[in-house]
Formats: sequence, C-alpha cells, structure tokens
Amino acid sequence: MPPADAPSPGTNLGPFTLDRLLGQGGFASVWAAHRADGGTAAIKILKPRYAGDGDFELRFRQESQFAANLSHPRIIKIGDIGREGMFVYFAMELYPGSLATRLAQGRIPEPELLAITRDVAEALTFAHEQGVVHRDIKPDNILIGPDGRAVVSDFGIARAVSGYVSATGVNMTIGTPHYLSPEQAQGRPIDGRSDLYSLGITLYKAATGDLPFKSKDWYELARMHVEEPPAPPREAHPELSRKLERIILRLLAKHPDDRPATAQELLTELDAMQDPGRDTRSFKVPDEYQQSVTSTIDAVKAPAKDDKDKKWWKPW
Repeated sequence: MPPADAPSPGTNLGPFTLDRLLGQGGFASVWAAHRADGGTAAIKILKPRYAGDGDFELRFRQESQFAANLSHPRIIKIGDIGREGMFVYFAMELYPGSLATRLAQGRIPEPELLAITRDVAEALTFAHEQGVVHRDIKPDNILIGPDGRAVVSDFGIARAVSGYVSATGVNMTIGTPHYLSPEQAQGRPIDGRSDLYSLGITLYKAATGDLPFKSKDWYELARMHVEEPPAPPREAHPELSRKLERIILRLLAKHPDDRPATAQELLTELDAMQDPGRDTRSFKVPDEYQQSVTSTIDAVKAPAKDDKDKKWWKPW
C-alpha cells in the first residue's frame, strides 16, 4: 500500500482520475489519467517533500505556466496546473511512448534516429530563441507519438529547480548525471549549447546502444564528462555513417565553443547530411577528438590545441 501522502490509482486531481504510474524522477512522478468525458492526459505530480515547500511549489507553478506558453508542434502541450489537497500537479498530453521505451527495444536505425534528432533540434531552436534552456535533455524527456514524430517534455521542472537552488542555496542536482554537460558538472553558467551536449549523449546512446560515460559514482561521472573523450561511435558500430559520427562527436565537445553555436546550426548540419556531394571532412570535429576518427576517415591531422582549453578546465 502506498504512503498516505503518495498518489495512487483512483486518486482524483481536479477533473482527472489517476490510472497508472508511468514513471518518476527525483522531483515528481508522472501518471496516466482520464477525465469523465473520456479524454486522457499525463499528470506530473510534485513529490510531497517539494510540494510542502512553499517557495519550491511557487517556482514549480510559475515554470509550469511558462512551459505551457511555449507553443510549438515539437514541444509537449501543458494544460491544467493546480493543487488538489496535498498534490501539486500539471496535466499534459499523453503519449504512447518515449525514446527511452523505444531504445528498450534495441538500437535505432539511422534514418529513424535522424528524424527524431531533427524534431528535437526544432524544439530546442524554438525554446532557445525564447531564452529557455531545457537543462535535462535525455531519452525519457523525448516522447514519441503514434505518427513517429518526437516532442520534448519537461521544460518547466529543471528551470524551477535551478531557480530554487539560486534563491535558497540548497544543494540539488539539476539534470541527469549521465546526460550532464561539462559546464553543468562544474557548476558553470549554461546556455543552449548545454542542451546540445545532452542531446549528443542521447544520440550516442541511441546510435550505439550504450552510454559514452558510465560510473556508479556521481563525481567520477562528472569528471568523465569534463575530461574523458568518448570512444568514436563507429568503433562499436561501423555501419553508422561517418557524417553522423562526426555530428555526434561535435555535440560532445567539452568546450561549448566547439559545439554547434545554436540548435539551428545543428539543423543545418542535419540537412547537409542528405547532400551526397558534401565531403565528410567538412563536418567539424572538436580538436581533441580529431585523432580518434582518423581511422575511419582519410587522414585528418589534429591541429594544435589553443589556450582556450587551459582557461576552461578546472583541476579535479
């Protein structure tokens, strides 16, 4: 039996009745629900320890409303935002699956992966142009509709946590450790290029079936994001195109300046992949990864590093 302060099937929240638990993270759980008129929704419910914190609840509500105002076909639509008794929640569209559930079936063919990547890049382009950084791009937050198109969810909660941490000084991890950007791992200021790194981790996982960095120790995992180069994806799966490998490695650049400057630039690179006349070597690879891809491409000489790297890295 669930605790008294935990939602359960049959719990009523406004016009919704909870049906089944879909998943949960550090701050909230997500439930499939229905309305009396037969409509369905996914309900994100703030966990009791945070719902009982007035400042956190306020930020959760504000950021949920902000996310509801992000109107784009590739961003999930948010509806009701409210409180019912001890439960603080918002409702959103119910999707049949996510990239995470799709990956549970095995690696994704490259054409399908490129289509999903384009959808996510379109969502990030729009959000970043509105000044919104997601902060937690990962397979669970990329939902897949019946038509195979992808939408991005959870734009609100990471912003709420970030604002709460800044205001209160409470030590909380913002993001998911395996998908954190190097700047998130080091507590540096972030912009949209942080989301592109997390998308790179997601693509690496989808293309190879494995994560580039793995550890059960959070601090070791953070160090790997900052210092360790990923193995080139084609080492594990040579059938991947060289162009896709180079795009993934560029997204995984340690320094934000070495990634695409914007999600729109990523969209341009994805379009260029369809051009058979575009030379593979014209797809940039960060300096620190150049030598690792020379075995898969005609010799590419690694340029000397500049002083930028010395300024960027903090000693561990």
